[in-house]
Amino acid sequence: MSAAANRQIAEEAEPLSVRVCARLVMDTTDPDITFDENGVCNYWHEFQAFKATLPTREDRERQREEIIAEIKAAGQGKEYDCVLGLSGGVDSSYLALLARDYGLRPLVVHLDNGWNSELAVNNIEHIVEKMGFDLQTHVLEWDQFRDLQRAYFKASVIDLEVPTDNLITGCLNRLAAEHGIKYQLSGNNYATEWLMPPRWNYTKHDGANMKAIHRRFGEKSIGKLPVADLLNNTYYHFAKGLRSVRLLNLIDFNKQAAKERLMAEVGWRDYGGKHYESIYTRFYQGYILPRKFGIDKRKAHLSNLILSGEITRDEALRELQQPTYDDDLKQRDKAYVAKKLGFSEDEFETLLSQENVPHEAYGSDEASRDLYKKVVTNLGKVKRKVTGQAKRQTAY
Repeated sequence: MSAAANRQIAEEAEPLSVRVCARLVMDTTDPDITFDENGVCNYWHEFQAFKATLPTREDRERQREEIIAEIKAAGQGKEYDCVLGLSGGVDSSYLALLARDYGLRPLVVHLDNGWNSELAVNNIEHIVEKMGFDLQTHVLEWDQFRDLQRAYFKASVIDLEVPTDNLITGCLNRLAAEHGIKYQLSGNNYATEWLMPPRWNYTKHDGANMKAIHRRFGEKSIGKLPVADLLNNTYYHFAKGLRSVRLLNLIDFNKQAAKERLMAEVGWRDYGGKHYESIYTRFYQGYILPRKFGIDKRKAHLSNLILSGEITRDEALRELQQPTYDDDLKQRDKAYVAKKLGFSEDEFETLLSQENVPHEAYGSDEASRDLYKKVVTNLGKVKRKVTGQAKRQTAY
Protein backbone atom coordinates (compact mmCIF):
# COMPACT_ATOMS: atom_id res chain seq x y z
CA MET A 1 0.00 0.00 0.00
CA SER A 2 1.31 3.49 -0.85
CA ALA A 3 2.29 6.02 1.78
CA ALA A 4 -0.58 8.27 0.65
CA ALA A 5 -3.15 5.48 1.02
CA ASN A 6 -1.70 4.63 4.40
CA ARG A 7 -2.09 8.23 5.57
CA GLN A 8 -5.67 8.27 4.29
CA ILE A 9 -6.55 5.21 6.39
CA ALA A 10 -4.98 6.83 9.47
CA GLU A 11 -6.91 10.06 8.89
CA GLU A 12 -10.19 8.22 8.45
CA ALA A 13 -9.58 6.21 11.62
CA GLU A 14 -9.08 9.32 13.79
CA PRO A 15 -9.89 13.05 13.68
CA LEU A 16 -7.20 15.24 12.10
CA SER A 17 -6.26 16.62 15.53
CA VAL A 18 -5.05 13.18 16.63
CA ARG A 19 -1.48 12.27 15.69
CA VAL A 20 -0.85 8.60 14.94
CA CYS A 21 2.48 6.79 15.21
CA ALA A 22 4.10 6.10 11.84
CA ARG A 23 4.81 2.45 12.74
CA LEU A 24 2.12 1.53 15.27
CA VAL A 25 -1.48 2.68 15.74
CA MET A 26 -0.92 4.36 19.09
CA ASP A 27 -1.79 8.04 19.04
CA THR A 28 -2.18 11.19 21.09
CA THR A 29 -5.28 9.94 22.88
CA ASP A 30 -2.48 8.65 25.14
CA PRO A 31 -1.26 11.90 26.76
CA ASP A 32 2.18 10.45 27.50
CA ILE A 33 3.07 9.42 23.94
CA THR A 34 6.05 11.08 22.26
CA PHE A 35 7.33 11.03 18.68
CA ASP A 36 10.73 11.25 17.05
CA GLU A 37 11.55 13.35 13.99
CA ASN A 38 10.13 10.60 11.74
CA GLY A 39 6.80 10.38 13.56
CA VAL A 40 7.68 7.11 15.27
CA CYS A 41 6.40 6.88 18.83
CA ASN A 42 8.29 6.06 22.00
CA TYR A 43 6.59 2.66 22.31
CA TRP A 44 8.21 1.43 19.11
CA HIS A 45 11.66 2.41 20.31
CA GLU A 46 11.09 1.09 23.83
CA PHE A 47 10.01 -2.28 22.47
CA GLN A 48 13.11 -2.54 20.29
CA ALA A 49 15.25 -1.91 23.37
CA PHE A 50 13.22 -4.45 25.37
CA LYS A 51 13.48 -7.05 22.61
CA ALA A 52 17.25 -6.69 22.58
CA THR A 53 17.37 -7.82 26.23
CA LEU A 54 15.41 -11.02 25.64
CA PRO A 55 17.10 -14.42 25.65
CA THR A 56 17.67 -16.11 22.30
CA ARG A 57 15.26 -18.76 21.06
CA GLU A 58 17.76 -21.44 22.12
CA ASP A 59 18.01 -19.94 25.60
CA ARG A 60 14.22 -19.76 25.90
CA GLU A 61 13.91 -23.40 24.90
CA ARG A 62 16.50 -24.32 27.52
CA GLN A 63 14.72 -22.22 30.14
CA ARG A 64 11.42 -23.86 29.24
CA GLU A 65 12.88 -27.34 29.69
CA GLU A 66 14.43 -26.32 33.01
CA ILE A 67 11.27 -24.76 34.46
CA ILE A 68 9.07 -27.66 33.33
CA ALA A 69 11.47 -30.06 35.06
CA GLU A 70 11.39 -27.89 38.21
CA ILE A 71 7.58 -27.84 38.25
CA LYS A 72 7.38 -31.62 37.86
CA ALA A 73 9.98 -32.19 40.56
CA ALA A 74 8.19 -29.88 43.02
CA GLY A 75 4.91 -31.70 42.33
CA GLN A 76 6.15 -35.24 42.93
CA GLY A 77 3.84 -37.10 45.28
CA LYS A 78 1.17 -34.42 45.01
CA GLU A 79 -2.12 -34.46 43.14
CA TYR A 80 -1.16 -31.34 41.16
CA ASP A 81 2.16 -29.77 40.23
CA CYS A 82 0.86 -26.31 39.28
CA VAL A 83 -2.22 -24.09 39.32
CA LEU A 84 -3.67 -22.49 36.18
CA GLY A 85 -6.33 -19.80 35.99
CA LEU A 86 -8.70 -20.36 33.07
CA SER A 87 -11.03 -17.66 31.72
CA GLY A 88 -11.96 -19.25 28.39
CA GLY A 89 -9.98 -16.61 26.45
CA VAL A 90 -7.13 -17.27 24.04
CA ASP A 91 -4.13 -16.88 26.34
CA SER A 92 -5.30 -18.99 29.27
CA SER A 93 -6.90 -21.60 26.98
CA TYR A 94 -3.70 -22.04 25.00
CA LEU A 95 -1.75 -22.20 28.25
CA ALA A 96 -3.89 -25.18 29.26
CA LEU A 97 -3.11 -26.87 25.95
CA LEU A 98 0.63 -26.30 26.50
CA ALA A 99 0.39 -27.71 30.00
CA ARG A 100 -0.93 -30.93 28.50
CA ASP A 101 1.76 -30.91 25.81
CA TYR A 102 4.49 -30.66 28.44
CA GLY A 103 3.00 -33.33 30.69
CA LEU A 104 2.07 -31.03 33.56
CA ARG A 105 -0.73 -31.75 36.03
CA PRO A 106 -2.43 -28.42 36.73
CA LEU A 107 -5.30 -27.70 39.02
CA VAL A 108 -7.39 -25.58 36.66
CA VAL A 109 -9.21 -22.77 38.44
CA HIS A 110 -11.97 -20.56 37.10
CA LEU A 111 -13.11 -17.49 39.00
CA ASP A 112 -16.83 -16.99 38.42
CA ASN A 113 -17.55 -13.30 39.01
CA GLY A 114 -21.07 -13.51 37.61
CA TRP A 115 -20.25 -12.01 34.20
CA ASN A 116 -19.28 -15.01 32.05
CA SER A 117 -20.66 -15.21 28.56
CA GLU A 118 -22.17 -18.53 27.49
CA LEU A 119 -19.35 -18.84 24.97
CA ALA A 120 -16.71 -18.56 27.70
CA VAL A 121 -18.41 -21.25 29.77
CA ASN A 122 -18.53 -23.59 26.76
CA ASN A 123 -14.86 -22.96 26.00
CA ILE A 124 -13.88 -23.79 29.57
CA GLU A 125 -15.93 -26.99 29.57
CA HIS A 126 -14.44 -28.17 26.28
CA ILE A 127 -10.88 -27.46 27.38
CA VAL A 128 -10.95 -29.31 30.70
CA GLU A 129 -12.85 -32.20 29.14
CA LYS A 130 -10.41 -32.60 26.25
CA MET A 131 -7.34 -32.07 28.44
CA GLY A 132 -8.57 -34.36 31.20
CA PHE A 133 -7.83 -31.74 33.87
CA ASP A 134 -9.63 -31.16 37.16
CA LEU A 135 -11.54 -27.89 37.26
CA GLN A 136 -12.31 -25.97 40.43
CA THR A 137 -14.70 -23.06 39.99
CA HIS A 138 -14.58 -20.41 42.69
CA VAL A 139 -17.89 -18.52 42.74
CA LEU A 140 -17.56 -15.09 44.31
CA GLU A 141 -20.04 -13.99 46.95
CA TRP A 142 -22.19 -12.00 44.54
CA ASP A 143 -23.61 -9.40 46.94
CA GLN A 144 -20.12 -8.53 48.15
CA PHE A 145 -18.54 -8.50 44.71
CA ARG A 146 -21.35 -6.42 43.24
CA ASP A 147 -20.93 -3.91 46.05
CA LEU A 148 -17.21 -3.68 45.23
CA GLN A 149 -17.90 -3.14 41.53
CA ARG A 150 -20.57 -0.53 42.34
CA ALA A 151 -17.99 1.30 44.49
CA TYR A 152 -15.62 1.52 41.52
CA PHE A 153 -18.31 3.07 39.34
CA LYS A 154 -19.10 5.59 42.07
CA ALA A 155 -15.40 6.38 42.47
CA SER A 156 -15.23 7.26 38.75
CA VAL A 157 -11.78 5.69 38.35
CA ILE A 158 -10.52 4.30 35.06
CA ASP A 159 -9.72 0.67 35.84
CA LEU A 160 -13.04 -1.02 36.53
CA GLU A 161 -11.36 -4.41 36.04
CA VAL A 162 -9.21 -4.17 39.18
CA PRO A 163 -11.70 -6.03 41.43
CA THR A 164 -11.83 -9.08 39.15
CA ASP A 165 -8.13 -9.17 38.31
CA ASN A 166 -7.12 -8.70 41.92
CA LEU A 167 -9.44 -11.43 43.20
CA ILE A 168 -8.22 -13.88 40.55
CA THR A 169 -4.72 -13.54 42.02
CA GLY A 170 -6.03 -13.88 45.55
CA CYS A 171 -8.04 -16.98 44.64
CA LEU A 172 -5.11 -18.68 42.88
CA ASN A 173 -2.80 -17.90 45.81
CA ARG A 174 -5.18 -19.46 48.32
CA LEU A 175 -5.85 -22.61 46.33
CA ALA A 176 -2.18 -23.12 45.54
CA ALA A 177 -1.33 -22.92 49.24
CA GLU A 178 -4.17 -25.29 50.18
CA HIS A 179 -2.84 -27.94 47.78
CA GLY A 180 0.85 -27.38 48.49
CA ILE A 181 1.43 -26.15 44.93
CA LYS A 182 4.58 -24.11 44.31
CA TYR A 183 4.01 -22.92 40.73
CA GLN A 184 1.33 -20.85 39.03
CA LEU A 185 1.14 -20.85 35.23
CA SER A 186 0.38 -17.32 34.07
CA GLY A 187 -1.03 -16.40 30.67
CA ASN A 188 0.59 -12.96 30.77
CA ASN A 189 2.93 -12.49 27.83
CA TYR A 190 4.79 -9.77 25.96
CA ALA A 191 3.66 -10.90 22.49
CA THR A 192 0.12 -9.59 23.08
CA GLU A 193 0.35 -7.59 26.33
CA TRP A 194 3.65 -5.69 26.42
CA LEU A 195 2.16 -2.33 25.46
CA MET A 196 -0.36 -0.64 27.70
CA PRO A 197 -0.08 3.09 28.46
CA PRO A 198 0.19 3.68 32.22
CA ARG A 199 -2.78 6.05 32.25
CA TRP A 200 -5.04 3.54 30.49
CA ASN A 201 -5.23 1.20 33.46
CA TYR A 202 -4.10 0.79 37.07
CA THR A 203 -2.01 -1.74 38.93
CA LYS A 204 -4.10 -4.77 39.89
CA HIS A 205 -2.33 -5.54 43.17
CA ASP A 206 -2.81 -2.26 45.02
CA GLY A 207 -5.02 -3.71 47.70
CA ALA A 208 -4.80 -0.49 49.70
CA ASN A 209 -6.36 1.47 46.85
CA MET A 210 -9.11 -1.08 46.35
CA LYS A 211 -9.99 -1.17 50.06
CA ALA A 212 -9.95 2.64 50.23
CA ILE A 213 -12.36 2.92 47.31
CA HIS A 214 -14.66 0.39 48.92
CA ARG A 215 -14.53 2.12 52.32
CA ARG A 216 -15.52 5.37 50.63
CA PHE A 217 -18.29 4.09 48.39
CA GLY A 218 -19.18 0.55 49.46
CA GLU A 219 -22.18 -0.43 51.56
CA LYS A 220 -21.44 -4.05 52.50
CA SER A 221 -18.57 -6.05 53.94
CA ILE A 222 -16.23 -7.66 51.40
CA GLY A 223 -14.67 -9.94 54.01
CA LYS A 224 -15.33 -13.17 52.09
CA LEU A 225 -13.60 -12.01 48.90
CA PRO A 226 -10.02 -13.29 48.31
CA VAL A 227 -8.39 -9.85 48.17
CA ALA A 228 -4.72 -9.82 47.12
CA ASP A 229 -2.64 -7.07 48.70
CA LEU A 230 1.05 -6.52 49.35
CA LEU A 231 1.03 -8.31 52.69
CA ASN A 232 -0.58 -11.56 51.57
CA ASN A 233 1.23 -11.55 48.23
CA THR A 234 4.49 -11.36 50.19
CA TYR A 235 3.29 -14.18 52.44
CA TYR A 236 2.45 -16.50 49.55
CA HIS A 237 5.71 -15.70 47.75
CA PHE A 238 8.11 -16.09 50.69
CA ALA A 239 6.33 -18.25 53.27
CA LYS A 240 4.60 -20.57 50.81
CA GLY A 241 7.20 -20.39 48.03
CA LEU A 242 4.64 -19.73 45.30
CA ARG A 243 6.22 -18.76 41.99
CA SER A 244 4.56 -17.47 38.83
CA VAL A 245 5.76 -18.73 35.44
CA ARG A 246 4.89 -16.95 32.17
CA LEU A 247 5.12 -19.99 29.95
CA LEU A 248 3.90 -18.19 26.81
CA ASN A 249 7.10 -16.11 26.89
CA LEU A 250 9.12 -19.29 26.46
CA ILE A 251 7.58 -20.19 23.10
CA ASP A 252 7.07 -18.36 19.80
CA PHE A 253 3.56 -17.34 20.77
CA ASN A 254 1.33 -16.35 17.86
CA LYS A 255 -2.24 -15.43 18.78
CA GLN A 256 -3.86 -16.43 15.48
CA ALA A 257 -2.01 -19.74 15.34
CA ALA A 258 -3.06 -20.40 18.94
CA LYS A 259 -6.71 -19.74 18.05
CA GLU A 260 -6.56 -22.09 15.08
CA ARG A 261 -5.02 -24.88 17.12
CA LEU A 262 -7.56 -24.44 19.91
CA MET A 263 -10.46 -24.54 17.45
CA ALA A 264 -9.10 -27.65 15.76
CA GLU A 265 -8.17 -29.60 18.89
CA VAL A 266 -10.67 -28.64 21.58
CA GLY A 267 -13.60 -27.04 19.75
CA TRP A 268 -12.75 -23.62 21.14
CA ARG A 269 -14.80 -20.74 19.70
CA ASP A 270 -13.69 -17.14 19.17
CA TYR A 271 -15.50 -14.36 21.05
CA GLY A 272 -14.36 -11.25 19.17
CA GLY A 273 -12.23 -8.68 21.00
CA LYS A 274 -9.49 -9.24 23.56
CA HIS A 275 -11.06 -10.41 26.84
CA TYR A 276 -14.57 -10.21 25.36
CA GLU A 277 -15.28 -13.63 26.92
CA SER A 278 -16.73 -11.54 29.77
CA ILE A 279 -19.89 -9.50 29.18
CA TYR A 280 -18.68 -6.93 31.70
CA THR A 281 -15.25 -6.61 30.07
CA ARG A 282 -16.80 -6.34 26.63
CA PHE A 283 -18.97 -3.44 27.79
CA TYR A 284 -16.14 -1.81 29.75
CA GLN A 285 -13.61 -1.91 26.91
CA GLY A 286 -16.03 -1.42 24.04
CA TYR A 287 -18.31 1.24 25.53
CA ILE A 288 -17.18 2.79 28.83
CA LEU A 289 -13.52 3.40 27.99
CA PRO A 290 -14.20 5.10 24.62
CA ARG A 291 -17.14 7.14 25.88
CA LYS A 292 -16.07 8.15 29.40
CA PHE A 293 -12.28 8.19 29.06
CA GLY A 294 -11.70 8.66 25.32
CA ILE A 295 -9.69 5.43 25.16
CA ASP A 296 -9.84 2.68 22.56
CA LYS A 297 -7.78 -0.15 24.00
CA ARG A 298 -7.69 -1.84 20.62
CA LYS A 299 -4.93 0.62 19.71
CA ALA A 300 -2.65 -0.94 22.33
CA HIS A 301 -3.76 -4.50 21.57
CA LEU A 302 -3.27 -4.09 17.83
CA SER A 303 0.04 -2.28 18.30
CA ASN A 304 1.24 -5.25 20.33
CA LEU A 305 0.46 -7.54 17.42
CA ILE A 306 2.33 -5.21 15.07
CA LEU A 307 5.35 -5.30 17.37
CA SER A 308 5.29 -9.08 17.51
CA GLY A 309 5.04 -9.25 13.71
CA GLU A 310 1.63 -10.90 13.65
CA ILE A 311 -0.21 -8.18 11.73
CA THR A 312 0.70 -5.13 9.67
CA ARG A 313 -0.02 -1.52 10.53
CA ASP A 314 -2.40 -1.30 7.56
CA GLU A 315 -4.41 -4.22 8.90
CA ALA A 316 -4.56 -2.58 12.32
CA LEU A 317 -5.75 0.73 10.89
CA ARG A 318 -8.52 -1.03 8.97
CA GLU A 319 -9.57 -2.83 12.15
CA LEU A 320 -9.82 0.48 13.99
CA GLN A 321 -12.26 1.75 11.37
CA GLN A 322 -14.72 -0.87 12.63
CA PRO A 323 -16.85 -0.21 15.74
CA THR A 324 -15.58 -1.72 19.00
CA TYR A 325 -18.60 -4.03 18.73
CA ASP A 326 -22.18 -4.08 17.52
CA ASP A 327 -24.14 -0.94 18.51
CA ASP A 328 -27.35 -2.82 19.31
CA LEU A 329 -25.44 -5.21 21.54
CA LYS A 330 -23.82 -2.23 23.30
CA GLN A 331 -27.21 -0.88 24.27
CA ARG A 332 -28.39 -4.30 25.46
CA ASP A 333 -25.18 -4.68 27.45
CA LYS A 334 -25.63 -1.24 28.97
CA ALA A 335 -29.12 -2.07 30.20
CA TYR A 336 -27.99 -5.49 31.43
CA VAL A 337 -24.92 -4.21 33.32
CA ALA A 338 -26.88 -1.37 34.95
CA LYS A 339 -29.65 -3.71 36.11
CA LYS A 340 -27.27 -6.39 37.34
CA LEU A 341 -25.29 -3.85 39.36
CA GLY A 342 -28.49 -2.44 40.83
CA PHE A 343 -28.40 1.00 39.17
CA SER A 344 -31.38 2.64 37.55
CA GLU A 345 -30.89 3.87 33.98
CA ASP A 346 -30.67 7.47 35.22
CA GLU A 347 -28.21 6.58 37.99
CA PHE A 348 -26.02 4.67 35.56
CA GLU A 349 -26.03 7.48 33.04
CA THR A 350 -25.05 9.95 35.78
CA LEU A 351 -22.14 7.74 36.87
CA LEU A 352 -20.90 7.41 33.30
CA SER A 353 -21.06 11.20 32.86
CA GLN A 354 -19.38 12.33 36.09
CA GLU A 355 -15.84 13.73 36.17
CA ASN A 356 -13.04 11.18 36.06
CA VAL A 357 -10.92 10.72 39.19
CA PRO A 358 -7.39 9.23 39.36
CA HIS A 359 -7.06 6.09 41.46
CA GLU A 360 -4.36 7.70 43.59
CA ALA A 361 -6.84 10.27 44.89
CA TYR A 362 -8.20 7.56 47.17
CA GLY A 363 -4.85 6.36 48.53
CA SER A 364 -2.23 3.87 47.38
CA ASP A 365 0.37 1.40 48.64
CA GLU A 366 2.84 2.54 45.96
CA ALA A 367 5.51 3.58 48.47
CA SER A 368 5.30 0.20 50.22
CA ARG A 369 5.46 -1.66 46.89
CA ASP A 370 8.52 0.33 45.84
CA LEU A 371 10.21 -0.49 49.14
CA TYR A 372 9.30 -4.16 48.72
CA LYS A 373 10.83 -4.23 45.24
CA LYS A 374 14.06 -2.66 46.52
CA VAL A 375 14.30 -5.17 49.37
CA VAL A 376 13.69 -8.13 47.04
CA THR A 377 16.21 -6.81 44.53
CA ASN A 378 18.87 -6.32 47.21
CA LEU A 379 18.20 -9.75 48.70
CA GLY A 380 18.68 -11.24 45.23
CA LYS A 381 22.00 -9.45 44.85
CA VAL A 382 23.19 -10.69 48.24
CA LYS A 383 22.13 -14.25 47.45
CA ARG A 384 23.96 -14.23 44.12
CA LYS A 385 27.07 -12.79 45.75
CA VAL A 386 27.07 -15.46 48.46
CA THR A 387 26.39 -18.33 46.06
CA GLY A 388 28.55 -16.97 43.26
CA GLN A 389 25.67 -17.20 40.79
CA ALA A 390 25.32 -14.73 37.95
CA LYS A 391 22.00 -13.00 37.33
CA ARG A 392 20.03 -15.10 34.86
CA GLN A 393 18.50 -13.54 31.77
CA THR A 394 15.03 -15.05 31.69
CA ALA A 395 11.92 -14.54 29.63
CA TYR A 396 9.49 -15.48 32.40
